[in-house]
Amino acid sequence: MPPSNRLFDDFARLMTDAAGAAQGVRREAETVFRAQVERLIRDMDIASREEVDVLRDLVTTLRTQNDALAARVAALESQVGPKAGGEAAAAGASEIV
Repeated sequence: MPPSNRLFDDFARLMTDAAGAAQGVRREAETVFRAQVERLIRDMDIASREEVDVLRDLVTTLRTQNDALAARVAALESQVGPKAGGEAAAAGASEIV
């Protein structure tokens, strides 16, 4: 019976080596896949998370400044009078178009 034990040992060693080789192939395939995806994203010129975060902060700051300026313009228009304010609003509307 010792020869059959040796056969089983050799078979077990072969399976262990095959499993190790399969894991190596899997790691290599993952590396190649990740490299291809990163290249595809880079070629598509997609913004990174850091860039989006910076732009979100900038937009928030600009929105706050815009609201403050709109309130200031409204206060100044109320001091000048309704007729001048209406003309300024009409002029502003024509500039936007």
